[in-house]
Amino acid sequence: MALWKRSVCTKDCPDTCGLLVRVEDGRITVVKGDPDHPITRGFICRKAKYFPEHVHHAERIITPLKRTGPKGSGQFSPISWDAALDEIAGRMTAVVDRYGPQAILPYYYAGHMGMIHRHAGHALFHCLGASRMIPTICGPAASAGFEASLGRGPSTAISASVNSDFIVVWGSNTLTTNLHAWPFFQQARKKGARLTVIDPYRTETARRADVHLMIRPGTDAALALAVMNVLIAEGLIDHDFIEKRTVGFDPFSRRAAEYPPERAADICGIDAEAIRSLALGYGRANAPYIRTGWGPARQLGGAMAMRTIALLPALVGAFTRPGAGITRSLGGAPANLTFLTRPDLCPAATRKVNMVHLGRALTELDGPPIKYLHVYLSNPAAVAPQSQMVMTGLAREDLFVSVQEMFMTDTARMADIILPGASFFEVKDLYRAYGHNCIQLAEPVIPPVGESRSTLAIFQALARRMGFADDVFSMTEDQCVERLFQDPSPYMAGVDLDRLRHGRAACLNIPDSPFADRFNTPSGKVEFFSRQWAEMGLDPLPDGRPMTDPDAGERFPLAFITPPHRLFLNSAFNEIDALRQAAGPPTVLIHPDTAAARTITDEQTVRVFNDRGDCHLTARVTDDTRPGLLVAEGIHWPMHHEGGRGANQLTGQRLTDAGQTCAFHASRVEVAPVCNDCLNIMKNHQPEY
Repeated sequence: MALWKRSVCTKDCPDTCGLLVRVEDGRITVVKGDPDHPITRGFICRKAKYFPEHVHHAERIITPLKRTGPKGSGQFSPISWDAALDEIAGRMTAVVDRYGPQAILPYYYAGHMGMIHRHAGHALFHCLGASRMIPTICGPAASAGFEASLGRGPSTAISASVNSDFIVVWGSNTLTTNLHAWPFFQQARKKGARLTVIDPYRTETARRADVHLMIRPGTDAALALAVMNVLIAEGLIDHDFIEKRTVGFDPFSRRAAEYPPERAADICGIDAEAIRSLALGYGRANAPYIRTGWGPARQLGGAMAMRTIALLPALVGAFTRPGAGITRSLGGAPANLTFLTRPDLCPAATRKVNMVHLGRALTELDGPPIKYLHVYLSNPAAVAPQSQMVMTGLAREDLFVSVQEMFMTDTARMADIILPGASFFEVKDLYRAYGHNCIQLAEPVIPPVGESRSTLAIFQALARRMGFADDVFSMTEDQCVERLFQDPSPYMAGVDLDRLRHGRAACLNIPDSPFADRFNTPSGKVEFFSRQWAEMGLDPLPDGRPMTDPDAGERFPLAFITPPHRLFLNSAFNEIDALRQAAGPPTVLIHPDTAAARTITDEQTVRVFNDRGDCHLTARVTDDTRPGLLVAEGIHWPMHHEGGRGANQLTGQRLTDAGQTCAFHASRVEVAPVCNDCLNIMKNHQPEY
């Protein structure tokens, strides 16, 4: 008998789509969009249609495995859950006894976005006293910059943009990374709105825009300052709003005066008249709206870039107009997870390790060194920066590695023990979005496949073996959900809990324009001048000077960015053969001038390299990118590259100016063609670490 059940897509995407799942004889056979969802409205991306294959894949890991061959060989044998958990608990205990608890490090991120299972491991590692991983690899630079200008909390609802007449998509490939925003933009365009896309290369979204500004990576702050320079010079600013609801305008205006369009044109690599046109269009619009992506923040000066962009609506008083404003992140409740994460269990002065620095932590950290690594909800061999150093660390014979996974990823291949994780269709959880203001509860649609177990169940079983008896280690999924429903956040006021319990999305108590009454900054106003940043030793005013990779030198003149591929999400979906074949081999976009200077031809295998490492990609010679800029959409698993090394070989571990985030788009590289003899050698040899 076939049944349709409601669920939620839990991948690290702002859309958090409502799903309808067809189940027949205990198997998922079809996944489609739920038309009842107020935002995602019944359509899903191409990737999500492959969830049945994802769950029931022939190569899914469905029993615990123990390594039987050399590290990285992929040689494992099945073992029982008791044997696996006993060995993990015994290894952890031995490490604690010999080196102390801080020799243990968890590594996790957003492989599952559920509020329970994403955070289910924290209490165990806090109770152990393990080194604390700081989860900053993705969004904190964007958050830090945005909050310095406008404060914490949700931003303008994307759905409000239907009433905009001038839309700017800044550093976001909407059709790949935020698909359900596109219908709102299109509705606005049908009513006459103009769409401008700011992006270093010609994405599918840029291709469909009215205007595309192809700026150099890392020059977003200079462009924003030049726009504001024109707005001030042309008198297109809201003096009343500035006087009543902002601080620091006078010193800010002097800084903006330093960035006329001509100077910004030199910095950004675009025409000065294009900058003026953007500024005049924005300043003369009735309801200008900006959707920011994560691209500008993935630079060494990423927080400053986001801080500067966020000030634009304040100059023209856009926060008071329907359809106007700026969106960074949405959602925001429930917010209190301490009943589950239990930071009170963590000993004072426990060592912190930024996840961006995993390579250094595994190869250089001492006092004590990391002797045990537990990985869950992430694939650091593919996603962590300077991955050659990460792989060298994972290959250490004196490092015990346990991994919770569904597939034999590059990280799982380096494990000593692999624990089969349940998919999100097999667990109960509550999901909040960051691309809209809805939350949704999902029940399991099928039992766990094989012997797989949920993240919560795995960590509770480990806690029992470690002798931890706190109540948090016996809470059920149902009990956790009920605690989340009791969150006192004002965003939860009036939320239809009955609707949630029946698997339907419910809207949070968040207005479309949360900035209408107050800004959650220290002053309660928009901060052109940030005293808080001054106290942190940062420039309190926007600064348009690009920050370049200091390790590059003249030997690596090319910029290199790694934006998302439309058929992958972080490193997810690489296991789906059909998607991988549709995506083709790992590719790098190279401008014809850049290619000609290096005798590179279309479809040729090339080596992209710097002092951190190298990777091999198929060249696509195209004017969809700028001269001097290489673009490798991903993330492809390293094992799917010629030579077995992925694009994050080239990414540095330097942190952004604020937020301590990885500057994924700040790499400097060189590129060269690969000879046929070298290709044949690569095909027969995997890298040694």
